[in-house]
Amino acid sequence: MKKLLGLLLALCMLLSGVAFAETAEAPALQQELVVLFTSDVHCGVDTGFGYAGLAAVRDNLKAQGKHVVLVDNGDSIQGAPIGTMTKGEANIKLMNAVGYDVATIGNHEFDYGMERFHELVAMAEFPYVSCNFVKNGEPVFAPYIIKEFDGVKVAFLGISTPKTITSSAPKYFQDENGNFIYGFCQDETGAALYAAVQTAIDAAKGEGAQYVIGLAHLGNEAECQPWTYADVIANTTGMDALLDGHSHDTNQVEMLNKDGNTVLRSACGTKLEGIGYLTIGTNGAMETGIYMWGNDVAAPELFGIENDAATAVKAATDELDAKLKEVVAKTSVDLLIEDPVAVDENGKPIRIIRNAETNLGDLCADAYRAMSGADVAIVNGGGIRKTIKAGDITLNDILLVHPYSNSMCMIEVTGQEILDALEFSVRSMPGEFGGFLQVSGMTFEIHTYIESPVEMDEAKMFVGVKEGAPRRIQNVLVGGEPIDPAKTYTLASHNYKIKDMGDGYTHFADNKIILDEVMVDNQVLMTYITDVLGGVVGAEYAEPYGQGRIVAVPEAPAAE
Repeated sequence: MKKLLGLLLALCMLLSGVAFAETAEAPALQQELVVLFTSDVHCGVDTGFGYAGLAAVRDNLKAQGKHVVLVDNGDSIQGAPIGTMTKGEANIKLMNAVGYDVATIGNHEFDYGMERFHELVAMAEFPYVSCNFVKNGEPVFAPYIIKEFDGVKVAFLGISTPKTITSSAPKYFQDENGNFIYGFCQDETGAALYAAVQTAIDAAKGEGAQYVIGLAHLGNEAECQPWTYADVIANTTGMDALLDGHSHDTNQVEMLNKDGNTVLRSACGTKLEGIGYLTIGTNGAMETGIYMWGNDVAAPELFGIENDAATAVKAATDELDAKLKEVVAKTSVDLLIEDPVAVDENGKPIRIIRNAETNLGDLCADAYRAMSGADVAIVNGGGIRKTIKAGDITLNDILLVHPYSNSMCMIEVTGQEILDALEFSVRSMPGEFGGFLQVSGMTFEIHTYIESPVEMDEAKMFVGVKEGAPRRIQNVLVGGEPIDPAKTYTLASHNYKIKDMGDGYTHFADNKIILDEVMVDNQVLMTYITDVLGGVVGAEYAEPYGQGRIVAVPEAPAAE
């Protein structure tokens, strides 16, 4: 078995040495310390390394005489049926089986509601830390935990993205009167977050921590400014390294903090495609990198790994397999969230569901409109998660497309509210936005050369559109007719968007509800395909880029 574990590490593509630093006068460890970290697992318990492979890597490093700490940076319990169908319980139990030492929270830890979140935290056999998650101004968790190795104290400090307020359901953070009682130290400048991080760093050092390691769910996305990892590092001092998640990148970065000292930032991708590491040597040198799994076959399957984590994963997945493999429909075309042609620098398909129309986006929006009878329907691109290839459609495929178990609602809206919602939807273009709207029953143009006129508050919730400013959204048609700002229309979506102000959509909070959470989102999609389309998705959805409902206009039309 030891040879197998050694081979596992040897066959991994090792991405390392890209970010390193040496701490002056660093305390001496007798053995090297390795901090293994995961982030954005998104229920990928048996993909990539899988939890069994993760445990094998950890055990192999321990067998080499190293100190090893295993941490997670959030978004572990959502993203696949094993999470949806157990509301995260199976995932927490698997993390217990793997033997995590500490974790911080991502925005998707709250996807099953605040009450369920606290239930899951209670199930965890490891502590959660966060220096900026507060209730009524008071910390919900300890900001950090200190572990000692050979007399050297190392602090693991949690940092949670303030974007959680809008990338989960804002309603979860409010009381019954709609007042926010939970928060993440969010403000327009980022100063509140930086202060919370700095206070925690200073407190940890005051307790004798000789190293401070940030466990963060911040990311590098522009829409997360001023709360990205770079913002936090540039505005604090005293943190040695920041192990990060949220944006699913694999960048190894070396940058300067507020005092001009080097801080290492490392991220490890998603779905256990990589296991990140930070090493602290006996000479005080620090280095970050990733063990990357570049094979189509997951490590546990390829190597036949047998350990406690493998046993736990098999037990959890066996319970779901029979149900999930049930064929519920067919599709004659690929239904896409990625560009069918373009790839990134690593050869991976480029996701476009969050900034452009796709055929799967059309299908999902059509399902809401057909099943509700609404004039128009909207579905946020961030809630459409998985491509469906041509062929059989299983229950698992449907659940992977809509993993959040949101429920269909229909409301009355004015044309002006639709226009403002569309304007908010495209505020980040050409960049991505999880709240980008796939639509049904209407068409429009996005004039991306115009600066977004949208105004937001410190939590990036919609406030309004600058009066008199030119708008990006133009030539909107509803049912083939120009939209009337004063007219009342019916609009279908789900509770996350309509009732809970998901992604920052405050537009509909007080609107009249006609249908109130009448069907779960994946059931909406499945019923539309089986009952309305006769069980087959066909030629009308053949165009990967959709049916021309959303047209981007990148340059101003030439003057006549």
